[in-house]
Amino acid sequence: MTAGYRTTVAARGRHGFLADSLARVNPRQHRAELRFGVPENRDRWVGCDEFLRTPGAFDQWRDGLAGWLRDKYSDSPDRTTAGYVMTWYLWVPGYLAGLMFHHERRIPSLRPADLAFRMAEPRPHPDAIAVLSPRFVCLPDDPAAGVPEATVVPDEQALAALLRGRFAAHAARFVEVYGPQVRLGKRMLWAAATDVLDSSLWLAGRYGGTEDDGVLDAALVLGDGPAPFTSGSTLRPAAESGGWTRRRESCCFHYLLAEGQGTCESCPRLRPKAEPA
Repeated sequence: MTAGYRTTVAARGRHGFLADSLARVNPRQHRAELRFGVPENRDRWVGCDEFLRTPGAFDQWRDGLAGWLRDKYSDSPDRTTAGYVMTWYLWVPGYLAGLMFHHERRIPSLRPADLAFRMAEPRPHPDAIAVLSPRFVCLPDDPAAGVPEATVVPDEQALAALLRGRFAAHAARFVEVYGPQVRLGKRMLWAAATDVLDSSLWLAGRYGGTEDDGVLDAALVLGDGPAPFTSGSTLRPAAESGGWTRRRESCCFHYLLAEGQGTCESCPRLRPKAEPA
């Protein structure tokens, strides 16, 4: 990091370090607004912890999604609404963590109590993510390594392991709450968590102009796919484009919406013949 940035850090009040990180990362992607804290106008904002503790919250989310799907596709199968919401919720901690690891080598708290999201309209997906705690984990050479909000780990391997553990803890809480409400099975839910983490790190690199570095980060964070995740990174070179592609571990059930929708190219139902099922 530059000397100018170090001077800026030294001059700031200590509560701005994580907010600064989010402000730097936000314009380097376009899937969701990233911010520190929930705005005064809390319209359509909900805390992850509040959402997970509210009976019927996921049912209401799926009902709203079903209405949008019926307007767009004239159908809304239960498995499709379950698959969409599964991925959309896990995207909140996973996407945030992937972007922060890739661009800042800082990991904020991923506890449900420390994250919130805003629901978009009319397509009810999270379109903004807020971090509520100023604490973060970083590397020894981070300019803010000595501030009270920072916890320092020795190297990138340790930071990657911490990201993996924090995301897994949030995902485990989601699986505990959401699993009994849907007919997807625990392996499918953890497969979705694996997909979100792998894709988030990949997209962080792609959106930031360093796709190969995003691929390397995904391999570092997922490692050999230790439980509860269902695999390591499935990213592989795409012969047609010269870029990268990946095989999903989970299914979004988009193909159930209407005749002719077909399956996604990365669907696990379309594994290459040489690849074990």
